[in-house]
Amino acid sequence: MSFALDDTIAAIATAPGEAGLAVVRVSGPEAIAVADRVFRGAAPLAAAAGNTLHHGWLAGTERVDEVVAALFRAPRSYTREDVVEFSCHGGSMPARSVLALLLASGARLARPGEFTLRAFLHGRLDLVQAEAVAELIGARSESMQRAALARLGGQLSRDLRGQLEALADALAEVEARVDFAEDVGGVEVPVELVARLAAIAEALRAHLRGAAWGRAMREGVPVVIVGQPNAGKSSLFNRLVGEDRAIVADVPGTTRDRVSATIEREGARFTLSDTAGLRETSDGIEALGIARAHEALEGSAVAIWVVDGSRALDAADHAIAARLAGRRVLVALHKGDRGVAVTETDARALLGSADGDGAVVVVRTSAVTGEGIEEALDALARVAGFEEGETLTVERQAHTLESACAALDRAAAAGSRGEPGEIVALELREALAALEELLGQRVSDDLLERVFSRFCIGK
Repeated sequence: MSFALDDTIAAIATAPGEAGLAVVRVSGPEAIAVADRVFRGAAPLAAAAGNTLHHGWLAGTERVDEVVAALFRAPRSYTREDVVEFSCHGGSMPARSVLALLLASGARLARPGEFTLRAFLHGRLDLVQAEAVAELIGARSESMQRAALARLGGQLSRDLRGQLEALADALAEVEARVDFAEDVGGVEVPVELVARLAAIAEALRAHLRGAAWGRAMREGVPVVIVGQPNAGKSSLFNRLVGEDRAIVADVPGTTRDRVSATIEREGARFTLSDTAGLRETSDGIEALGIARAHEALEGSAVAIWVVDGSRALDAADHAIAARLAGRRVLVALHKGDRGVAVTETDARALLGSADGDGAVVVVRTSAVTGEGIEEALDALARVAGFEEGETLTVERQAHTLESACAALDRAAAAGSRGEPGEIVALELREALAALEELLGQRVSDDLLERVFSRFCIGK
């Protein structure tokens, strides 16, 4: 990817397909001159003030389309360059014709993400905010949209910059202690400074606690529904997803294959899979379904264990509980409309979970009456162990922040052991470099190419 800023770029900024309007954007030092070569309005755009709209036609040898030109003069534009955005009629042909005119008039076709790259290079956005643009465009839920907008607004960036400044001050203090050891009585890092380093690490780690939540919003959480045949797994599955996706029958072993559906709850996406009932069987097809159920269980983050709560627990339930030991489990004591034979304490004891253990939640449910359905849905995020907060939805950000925290932990530990300030300073420089990379203050061309190549052309 070229990072030159002395040429003028153009691209279609709206999605292809029939629509009322399409937008073609041109940005760069010659953007207004390029636009004026093809724009036929009441007056040239070069004579107009910024942040104004102008009606006219675009034409080469003949008219191409009737348009409205939005003129933005540097630095008051998305890229902080001169920008002209033409709103033309929607559909592929008008937009492509407008773009062809602009390219023939001296602009070149923009690369993926190049408009936002220029906004970053000109200092309008930092790298966290720039990545939020791509996340906002790709948002598949309201929670993803809210998280991206929050990061685009700069709250996370401001907090990270505050911690970066605190870290830089700490590093300067350590380096001064090393340089003037005789004046301060040695190169060891004082206890007060070690405590400050731990506080910075904890403040950064608070953002990491939202990373799992961010991944759940972006990728979805695999949830498998398991239990004995005829425990009511399929009926509960249908209730949870809000439609009849799985076959429900009184005959045990009806479910032979995996049936999946995705839902959004508490800001996260969950992919629920109904599976074959777990039991010993001589039926070859059912046995294949049971094998797939075990496979789904191994690949899941959360298991919903459906227990027929209207009858006493038996050996098969004990066997399933043994498979679920140590996992995150939502226990659905199902068929609550038929009576209560299994208590919450019974279920917890079987899984070896104490009351209040967030990894295991027990809910009494009934697909017939709807009892506990909303409670079960609300409990999914809690069982998964997610914590909503300032959400990191980009893997690069979480990985870089983890590196910064690890370096800070090592610095604090070295200071606590009384190791020389040079060792502490070395770790602090690594933490500082990680935060600078996270915000884009210190970044390689390769990283910029990886980040902005994920964008669509025109953004």
